Amino acid sequence: MTHVARIHRAVRDIAAHDWDRMAGSDNPFVSHAFLTSLELSGSVGGRSGWSPLPIVIEDETGHPLAALPAYLKTHSQGEYVFDHAWADAWARAGGRYYPKLQISVPFTPATGPRLLLGDRPELAPVLLAAAEQVAREHDLSSAHATFIAPNQVAMFDAAGWLLRADIQFHWENRGYATFDDFLGALSSAKRKNLRKERANAQAGVEIRALRGGDIRPEHWDAFWVFYQDTGARKWGQPYLTRAAFDLFGQTLGDAVLLVMAFIDGQAVAGALNFIGRDAIYGRYWGSVIDKPFLHFELCYYQAIDAAIALGLSRVEAGAQGQHKLARGYEPVQTMSAHHIVDPQFRRAVADFLVRERAGVAQDQQWLGQRTPFRQETE
Repeated sequence: MTHVARIHRAVRDIAAHDWDRMAGSDNPFVSHAFLTSLELSGSVGGRSGWSPLPIVIEDETGHPLAALPAYLKTHSQGEYVFDHAWADAWARAGGRYYPKLQISVPFTPATGPRLLLGDRPELAPVLLAAAEQVAREHDLSSAHATFIAPNQVAMFDAAGWLLRADIQFHWENRGYATFDDFLGALSSAKRKNLRKERANAQAGVEIRALRGGDIRPEHWDAFWVFYQDTGARKWGQPYLTRAAFDLFGQTLGDAVLLVMAFIDGQAVAGALNFIGRDAIYGRYWGSVIDKPFLHFELCYYQAIDAAIALGLSRVEAGAQGQHKLARGYEPVQTMSAHHIVDPQFRRAVADFLVRERAGVAQDQQWLGQRTPFRQETE
């Protein structure tokens, strides 16, 4: 069978049923609804530095078989896998690092499929060869796939892409029926600390977990204020536009979980989560008050409550943050893959990654020994 690789200018140019058939239903971030919400809201495209460039493998009739959620990038912002040093090194050597090809979900450090294969896993090499061809023929320095689902890492490795490791903190549901069951797995001191934190965070505050149709425009209005404040402090300016949140609510339905805190009926803080088939993904948080432990309550403990209630296996709480460790979130290795076009530059990056992976493995082992869970002797 003849396969053709076609570059599109937007995910919305591909029929939703075709895209979602390739993407599957496990992960909300690679859905047609989420990715087109970013496009229609102006969060990507234009002057954002994220130009949608989805690559689709089609059969001889034009029927889509597999796809890459790819973007042409003119900077390295909003990726959470940091390659600024690579860009600087290549510029000092006389090269041009940008633009590059980014295979990812913009602004979303959550694991998920990067090769959207539907029922055609044998097309993985074809997709990756297409990405390499795009980089080569369009004079791009490199192609990068970030936060790859664990079951796809070997596909990139087999294609010769360079692997890079990092650490996130995820909460694992070990069959807990209640939050107290989870607390029972912790050491007595940590259990006491978490109970104290929750009590302090909830004192004088009403917390509501809103999902799907329960999220009204006024909730998004309030959350937009929270998000702008956090975005300005973290990144200089928020990545998402106001319209993106309305579109998430309109198109993703019950996959959206918004946890809001109210004082005297006034929204004062919130945390936005997305729900997949087997995980909750924490994404954004913000507050207009400074209340101790409220961040932990809305972002971490409420997500655990929801995961237990929904019978989900894990909570991915986003990038970085060793403070998550003391709250039952454990160190988990995340992986990215990188295709470097220039052979000499590739060798230099490969050498760096060997040393970096060894350091990450040591860090993960060290962190894993400092979780709050009870030891066998307790």
